[in-house]
Amino acid sequence: MKMIIAIIQPGKLDDVRDELYKADINLMTVTEVLGHGRQKGVTEIYRGAREMGNFLRKVRLEIAVNDTYVEAAVKAIVKGAKTGETGDGKIFILPLEQSIRIRTEERGSISIG
Repeated sequence: MKMIIAIIQPGKLDDVRDELYKADINLMTVTEVLGHGRQKGVTEIYRGAREMGNFLRKVRLEIAVNDTYVEAAVKAIVKGAKTGETGDGKIFILPLEQSIRIRTEERGSISIG
């Protein structure tokens, strides 16, 4: 099992979600976050408004997947998020030691589907 964390532009969330659904990946957590990478406050346009400063609005996706879905998830995120411009985001893949579905107490890969 793996935990995939993706930091993407807010305007690309719908595209990424649609690509993940096409890859049969339906379980995700989405959080609005602030941060910056190499651009360090370069002006960015978000929903028609110009934003500038040390921290830019981003979206953080957390997706727990079984090992067989890792590559499909990565490809879906890249396809949905990529613009070719600085600030497209990052994907991190971490080992997931354990997962437990609270309702049924199922553990391991069966608990994440």
